[in-house]
Amino acid sequence: MPSADIRTILFDLDGTLLDTAPDLAAALNTVLEENKRAALPFESIRPVVSHGGIALIKLGFRLEPDDPRFDPLRKRLLALYRENISRHTTLFPGMDVLLDELERRGLNWGVVTNKPGWLTDPLLKDLQLYDRAACVVSGDTLPQRKPHPAPLLHACKLANTRPGQCLYLGDAERDIEAGKNAGMHTMVALFGYFTEKDQPHSWGATHLINEPGELLAWLDNGHKKV
Repeated sequence: MPSADIRTILFDLDGTLLDTAPDLAAALNTVLEENKRAALPFESIRPVVSHGGIALIKLGFRLEPDDPRFDPLRKRLLALYRENISRHTTLFPGMDVLLDELERRGLNWGVVTNKPGWLTDPLLKDLQLYDRAACVVSGDTLPQRKPHPAPLLHACKLANTRPGQCLYLGDAERDIEAGKNAGMHTMVALFGYFTEKDQPHSWGATHLINEPGELLAWLDNGHKKV
């Protein structure tokens, strides 16, 4: 099989493995309404979800992190999100089939995210994914975060895999940068969260996919670079 040299598929979380935007958007709009501000349309929130709570507060309140009002708003956002972390979050369409097929083929998979562990772990457990993953590396697992390669290299050790035997799938430029610096194959999930400024075709990834099933086709077709 052409995919014999790939042993592990690593996924970014928000915007790649899971569609978390509905729950994060709901939390942001609740914070806005609590502060007598109008809710934002989902379409304006979705593109920035991959960049976390800081990006969401900047979007909603037009504040910078050095503003004294910023951190209390961010903490309130995350508290509301934790209370409703898996209410509307799901695997992206086709991702369940992909995970099942990877496991059927004897490949393992894991998660490397900048999301903190106190959010990552309960979310994966709620969706019954935590125990299936060979590794889960969160944004606070190590001192370094993506785009630093250290979290991905740590995931390799946990999954008992060499970097060259790994593929990292993500929807942000930092994902591709981290994967390349770690010596992995990299892939962009074009179904994820992108702003108008993002240019994923210029990030230098090994491949780009429009839906999860295309990852299997890439494995079967010998990892052709695009």
